[in-house]
Amino acid sequence: MTALRPDDLLVGRWGAWFAGRRLPCATGRGGIGEKRAEGDGMTPVGCHRIEAVLYRADRVPPPLPGAGPIGPRDGWSDDPGDPGYNAPVLRPCAPRHEALFRADPQYDRVAVLDWNRHPVVPGRGSAIFLHAWRRPRQPTAGCIAFAPADLAFILARWTPRSRVVVRG
Repeated sequence: MTALRPDDLLVGRWGAWFAGRRLPCATGRGGIGEKRAEGDGMTPVGCHRIEAVLYRADRVPPPLPGAGPIGPRDGWSDDPGDPGYNAPVLRPCAPRHEALFRADPQYDRVAVLDWNRHPVVPGRGSAIFLHAWRRPRQPTAGCIAFAPADLAFILARWTPRSRVVVRG
């Protein structure tokens, strides 16, 4: 089991803990566990890093230095048959993908976790993000979702040492 550090974000079935605060969150509709396949709805257990932070510059300020703006053509490939699977894409594109530039505020701030990124294994699961929830505790497709203010709180205090530790 991963030993926790003070700057880690701990996520479990009961919610999350970060910077001395207990935060409600939503996890995958398939629960928290061993992720097996694309679309299984699982939030993967383990110790994860944030490798990129994206934001809607027309709606929110940069959540931390180095964050990248999301534009109207930005998407993320979730098609296991795509050579660019589990990576950013420019829309329109033929492979199945998710739009990052959304009408709702769900992806106004997005932290991309390193799940299945180095190396990418087709079909193992894509796009595990920290993002804003649709409604309190409504399950996600496998991501970890927070109230918008809580997500802003997390990203404003994120450090290079911080990790996302998910326990079942």
